Amino acid sequence: MRIDVRPTMLTWALERSGLEPDALILRFPKLSDWLAGSGKPTLKQLELFAKATYAPLGSFFLPAPLVETIPIPDFRVMGGGWPRKPSPNLLETIYICQQRQEWYRDHAIAEREDSLPFVGSESLESDVLSVAASMRSPLGLDLDERRRFPTWTDALRSFIDRADELGILVMCSGVVLNNNKRHLNPEEFRGFALADPHAPLVFINGADTKAAQMFTLAHELAHIWLGQSALSDLPPSRALEDRVELWCNKVAAELLVPASDLRGAYSEEAEFETEIGRLARRYKVSTLVIIRRLFEVGILSRERYWHEYQIEEERLHGFPKKSGGNFYLTQAARVSKRFARALVISTMEGQTLHRDAFQLLGFSKYSTFQELGRSLGVLG
Repeated sequence: MRIDVRPTMLTWALERSGLEPDALILRFPKLSDWLAGSGKPTLKQLELFAKATYAPLGSFFLPAPLVETIPIPDFRVMGGGWPRKPSPNLLETIYICQQRQEWYRDHAIAEREDSLPFVGSESLESDVLSVAASMRSPLGLDLDERRRFPTWTDALRSFIDRADELGILVMCSGVVLNNNKRHLNPEEFRGFALADPHAPLVFINGADTKAAQMFTLAHELAHIWLGQSALSDLPPSRALEDRVELWCNKVAAELLVPASDLRGAYSEEAEFETEIGRLARRYKVSTLVIIRRLFEVGILSRERYWHEYQIEEERLHGFPKKSGGNFYLTQAARVSKRFARALVISTMEGQTLHRDAFQLLGFSKYSTFQELGRSLGVLG
């Protein structure tokens, strides 16, 4: 049985996926005929095509393509001609995080957990230095401790753990759920925040560099303190006009690289490239953030800032990104240890269906669920 699906809907799904027809032609030899309207797929073929293009099957039976919008405020500047239309990978990542947040909010309220006082505790009129100082203490962002971490990964892991202990669901992944074929593009987004007094959530694009993830986490946490959800795209060089993003960037920069400490730590005698590398290791941020901060605190002129920034950006361009690690540690980081621990316990106590838990976690095997629980110390 052939399905009378409009070619415009097939074209929409293909364009939405970001795939080229040639990438699917081996799986769907008649794809050109379908797109031209001279052939029709079977229901099975349509189901496979929907899966391949990450499109809902039901959308193919609509009279016109879906108009998809990002469900949270979009503060991306969209440099370099990036299209504003969101990718399926971005949309699905936001949707699953919203589902996780809803589950954890209900769980926290059922467990009579208090709302978190820091969510929405600041405003755009709040002093940046004071806000950063008030955030630094509960987040445990001690400069001496950060300096002692051997790598950015260690510093980032500690930063995430401190935020988790504070009650914030921090999820870090470079793929959609656990599908390693669906990579998240840092050029589309760096991270987002979902503000909520019981279940504040921050998502970090794990495909980005560890140094960039440090700044993304700090920036999204500023959104949580502001009490506003947001989708962000944060190259350090970008001149922001939006008051919210500008405020969050300033708070993040001061949180990670305090101006008073930077002025005392910077050495004018040292060779510049060596010095920014040393300062990047000291604060565990990117060299681009260091250059931006040196300008912001008055050490670099605007002309020198742009010159040095462009040189460093070219030097960093094309560096390979490292990934990997223990799967179960990665899984916990992808969904937040706090969230995963609560979900596993709730499921084992019979309060949450295994089916629902697996859907929220992004896998289907019970053995994987058990191993995750053991890695978190909640299952023997």
